[in-house]
Amino acid sequence: MKKFLRTCTALTVAVSFAAPAFAQITEVGESEGQLNVVAWAGFLERGETVADFDWVTKFEEATGCKISVKTANTSDEMVALMNEGGFDLVTASGDASRRLIAGKRVQPINIDLIPSWSKVDDRLKEAPWHTVDGVHYGVPYVWGPNVLAYNTDVFPEPPTSWNVVFEEMNLPDGKPNKGRVQAYDGPIHIADAALYLMTHKPELGIASPYELNEAQYKEALDLLRVQRTLASRYWHDAFIQIDDFKNEGVVASGSWPFQVNLLKGDGAPISSVFPEEGVTGWADTSMLHADAANPNCAYKWFEHTLSSNLQSDLSVWFGANPSVPSACTDGSGMLTAEICEQNGSGNFEKVRFWQTPITQCESQGECVPYYRWVSDYIAVIGGR
Repeated sequence: MKKFLRTCTALTVAVSFAAPAFAQITEVGESEGQLNVVAWAGFLERGETVADFDWVTKFEEATGCKISVKTANTSDEMVALMNEGGFDLVTASGDASRRLIAGKRVQPINIDLIPSWSKVDDRLKEAPWHTVDGVHYGVPYVWGPNVLAYNTDVFPEPPTSWNVVFEEMNLPDGKPNKGRVQAYDGPIHIADAALYLMTHKPELGIASPYELNEAQYKEALDLLRVQRTLASRYWHDAFIQIDDFKNEGVVASGSWPFQVNLLKGDGAPISSVFPEEGVTGWADTSMLHADAANPNCAYKWFEHTLSSNLQSDLSVWFGANPSVPSACTDGSGMLTAEICEQNGSGNFEKVRFWQTPITQCESQGECVPYYRWVSDYIAVIGGR
């Protein structure tokens, strides 16, 4: 019940994008000694999962800022936690970042205090999910796609379409997909259904999977109701999905490269693909809480994210792409140009990055807003 109430609180935030006023710090001072972060699983590693992946320990040793991490499994959970307070930073995706800005839960960033800001990918510096009226509300972290993960024993050839998780069918092994596929446990998954419809029902005229009128939205929900009859689980915990692929007979699902990489590393017959319809994706941003208790440690972390091995090793670890393009070739960590290419660094323009659906939308004037996505997706999961 407490988690439910936190989520409801998050959803009361009005998505109005007028930039609020905050007083930025003008210099980075003494470390406060700690830094409290809300992050996706795998985003802040100190060598505890795999010894080679550690971009936290050296930061703590150099700055005296001890990092405490609260893992969030969905963007709604991140917004709820930031609304509760007690955190300094969040690594927010685009379907959360604009809500945090609109709700005045995060403050503008003084990029003059981040020496390595110039290294950031120019396509990300002014990205609309963290920039309002020219004001920066975060520092780009990493970006990546929501891929179709599949079992290579079941699919000798990579599946070419998302239809394997949206439509009832027999898979290449001759067995039905019912009960063997999964779907993401978050309202933003409606966009994946809309993206699928953009190819398979072009007469609907969907221009953006995040901008749906009533008729387009109804079609997306109807498709998700079909998926409801097929899905064995709605996943939000990356490690539970990994176990489901290993032990529970799951053979196909939307996923993150993070799970795919860990499964491959463990010898599981799993791979991933960009289907013909394209993919949604996430571009995550480190954002500073409006009432952050440790802003000096936060700004030191901002610089660390851009200037250390973090961009390189996190991209290898998560199957992501760095917000600092030079990390692909500068030898700062494990990343290479070849790995960047494998992770889809050249596909930036092909990824439909998560956004918060709003009423006044660019493509057609009026669209179904996010609070409707939330209530209706809960209904779909519940079989309604």
